Amino acid sequence: MDISIKNITENYRDRMERLALFDPLYALERKSGKDNSGEPIDYYGLGLLTLLFFFENMLIRNKKAGVMELAQFFSNLTQEKLDLTFEEYVKLAREIVQVFRPPSGKRNSRKFYNWETGQEEIIQYSILKASHFDAKANTQYYELDEQGLELIFATKEYFSEFQLSINQLILRKQLEKGEFVGALRQIDEMRMDVRNLQDKIYRIKHEIQRNIISDETYRRYESIVDDIHFRLSRENEEFEELKSFIKETKERLEHEIHEDKMKKAYGLIIKVDKELGEVHYEHRKLLSQSIDMKTTALNAAQESLYYIGIDSFNFKDQIANKLMSTPLPLEASRRLVEPFLYLERGGFWSPLAVFGKQRIEKRGLEEENLTFASPLEDWEIKEEVKIQQENFKHIMEIILKAMEKENCITLRELIEFIKENGKEDILNYRSFYDFWILLHHSSPIKLEVEENQNHMLDKVIELLERDYTSLIVVEIPGKIEPNERYTIRNMELTLEGNKDAI
Repeated sequence: MDISIKNITENYRDRMERLALFDPLYALERKSGKDNSGEPIDYYGLGLLTLLFFFENMLIRNKKAGVMELAQFFSNLTQEKLDLTFEEYVKLAREIVQVFRPPSGKRNSRKFYNWETGQEEIIQYSILKASHFDAKANTQYYELDEQGLELIFATKEYFSEFQLSINQLILRKQLEKGEFVGALRQIDEMRMDVRNLQDKIYRIKHEIQRNIISDETYRRYESIVDDIHFRLSRENEEFEELKSFIKETKERLEHEIHEDKMKKAYGLIIKVDKELGEVHYEHRKLLSQSIDMKTTALNAAQESLYYIGIDSFNFKDQIANKLMSTPLPLEASRRLVEPFLYLERGGFWSPLAVFGKQRIEKRGLEEENLTFASPLEDWEIKEEVKIQQENFKHIMEIILKAMEKENCITLRELIEFIKENGKEDILNYRSFYDFWILLHHSSPIKLEVEENQNHMLDKVIELLERDYTSLIVVEIPGKIEPNERYTIRNMELTLEGNKDAI
């Protein structure tokens, strides 16, 4: 039986193109260099890691990946293996990037003889392409080109859970080139990937409820669930981007539908939109299931760990024997048994106590300290209010000095101003903190409205109403400890409506 030459040489160019993709890695392998300790640098391995670095940035949709970021990645990865400074890492990263993307701007090429056509041909390919340029930072960022993705797929084995993300990248490339028939076939593969993910989530949910018998196992499953949820969230973002791209393509084809070729393309893009929408709907249900698995199944597993701990706990061995055999300080012994003691019992007065035995004494012999404190008179209350109003007014005057021409200040900035000006004594009084709490509770305060205002702030309002219309205090992140006695959340005070500036 004769061998068919045509069958052997068929698609020879395509096969040669796939082999040519490895040429940059072989070029890196021929490079020789050593670090500051005389150890050889693995250019070939670092070249492969460079491809994986840019591929991972594509998966997480990081658009800012360039030479500096690659150098930082090399530094973190090889700091125990290579003895290089950061500047030398930058030089190394730039050399590798230039192999994948020549500085001349031309694409990589390979000349070969095509045994199928009997002619000399040239293959051109691009591993890395420029994504965008940051003019302010004078930095060029890169991303994998189409042939770069093919090289990644040829050099790394992916588990099934990553297959959907890979198919999304391929689908995007097919849509950009207008290959709508191939896109439909790719969507069918994505539908199978979603079904496989659905089966996996269902299986993991039952494994969590059945297999968690230790805290270590619980942490492992918790990490698995977090990874699934994170990956589904990224895939959902990619679905949204694909839908937006399809929508733009469909709107563009609507204006060219008079041509027969465009009419066919328009029909295909509508079908792609419909099929992708169905797959996206199934995927969104997976995202919802992952959230439910994270909040329900893991909480149930955590409760099961609690009850397992109660069942396996031995009071005699772990508490009683330890307390009796090991001499512990009195405070430590109390702390050891405190969780197992009864809660504190509070005494309550019963109305039946009036029928009990009463203490009888002669008039005039009652001790003064046995009587109830008399309530404050109205004039005393008014005096207390006036004192507090003056205190608040004094604090507001300090705030206005600290703000100068600004209309906004934080509590942390005010305290620093007080300390710099030698007025730390005010931070030792409760009135300072009551003032901020009262402002936050009453905010926003309309300074021009007389009713519904807190009377404790009358002096403050009189001080501000000539120049401002409102005072707003909001809580912002951070805690402040001006001294050992007080702690307060940081706040931001804003004065609005400067009338002099209008």
